[in-house]
Amino acid sequence: MARPTPTAADRRSKVYADAAAALHDVASGVTIMSGGFGLCGNAENCIAELARKDVRDLTIISNNCGNAGQGLAILLKQRKVRRVVGSYIGGNPDLQAQYLAGELEVELNPQGTLAERIRAGGAGLGGFFTPTGVGTVVAEGKEERTIDGKRYIFETPLRADFTIIRAEVGDPFGNLRFYGTARNFSPHMAMAAKVAVVEVDHLVPLGALAPDDIHLSGVFVQRIFQGRDYVDPIEYRTTRPRPAG
Repeated sequence: MARPTPTAADRRSKVYADAAAALHDVASGVTIMSGGFGLCGNAENCIAELARKDVRDLTIISNNCGNAGQGLAILLKQRKVRRVVGSYIGGNPDLQAQYLAGELEVELNPQGTLAERIRAGGAGLGGFFTPTGVGTVVAEGKEERTIDGKRYIFETPLRADFTIIRAEVGDPFGNLRFYGTARNFSPHMAMAAKVAVVEVDHLVPLGALAPDDIHLSGVFVQRIFQGRDYVDPIEYRTTRPRPAG
């Protein structure tokens, strides 16, 4: 059964029933930023909904487009992604195979440059100069300047139609607190998108979050919902044998 599109009355609240409602207007060809470092901090419910939806030709901006067939790599397996902008492709055989076959565009960025391009997009900046990548293939086709005797290249900001992120705790206004390193790129991605969609482990009442505990203000969040059925996969589980006795 098709899910109903949220009404105008529904949209007066930022709180949505689930990922399907929060992503109801995602269409083919849009650009999506996705928080996460490897599989840490992935918006699992949102990714599963994108896998369910009939969308194609997506541009994904993320540190890496999933790993080991998990996370955003699910969308790669379904051939829903046309272009990836990221900084790391290791451990992702689906991306590797599609790129080598000419089926997928990949734009690699130094990791710090990727983070700063996203931040610049959210801050409304027109770009920035960085020494990272000078004299390498990263600099090809980019403006170069010498500042105080040092060479810099110009990088443009990154923005998106949608951002999908996961936080540990959020309230109905969209104020968020993240868990440890799962925060990664997510706050700046929320700032750099037209619509920031957030799934939270715990949706709490207004006032439950102390002001000093808020990592991202709800002013940057348009939609939020209570996540469920998390898997929290570990990419490579490494353990030591227990000592005998």
